[in-house]
Amino acid sequence: MNKVLLIEDDQEIFTIVNQAIGNVTDITWFKNIKDAKKELKNQKFDLILLDIELPDGNGVELCSEINSENPSQAIFLITSNTALSDKVLGFSAGAEDYITKPFLILEFKARVEAKLKKINTSNRLTSITKWKILEIDKNKQVVKVFHQVDFTVIDLTHIEFKLLTYLSDRPDIVIPRDQILNEIWGKDVYVYSRSVDTHISKLRKKLGLASDYIKSIHGTGYKFSEPNQ
Repeated sequence: MNKVLLIEDDQEIFTIVNQAIGNVTDITWFKNIKDAKKELKNQKFDLILLDIELPDGNGVELCSEINSENPSQAIFLITSNTALSDKVLGFSAGAEDYITKPFLILEFKARVEAKLKKINTSNRLTSITKWKILEIDKNKQVVKVFHQVDFTVIDLTHIEFKLLTYLSDRPDIVIPRDQILNEIWGKDVYVYSRSVDTHISKLRKKLGLASDYIKSIHGTGYKFSEPNQ
């Protein structure tokens, strides 16, 4: 399921967005820029729906900031401003679409779903991620490690594969144990936080020469990064 981040302080807009795409996407909602930026450091989103006028800042400026850090991030601006100059400013900041309030649910749904369809198609074409001695194919759920002369398939459990892809999708970001626990096992599943260490240990043993891609951060958790970094 695609992940959508809504940054909007209006409860009514959240309700409309949820009615339109809530059953086909995983929506995360924040009412201000400060909290949204914290979440963006920990999680990737397929699409960001961004209001221009927010309690603690300007959405266009945030759009420009996100775009400078991640040019491939899809962003739709949502605003009551209809002036052409505002739209041009939004597109210049890196927005891909500009949705004016009030908007029709069906039209909004069609525009969002069309964008997500393109993203999903692109993701399928680029599902294989490669490093020097490590290769992950998310679609086929296959992991390969280079050994001697060629890449060899590594037999991972479902949990081990989820752990590896979760960490590798967030390169150089330190992920706390509790966060990994909640994302991989779910908040409603009772599992000791040290279970993360056990599974990571087994995963690293299976990765062999590529085990150094997963680094232990003492007292915190783990991060994925190139060896010797």
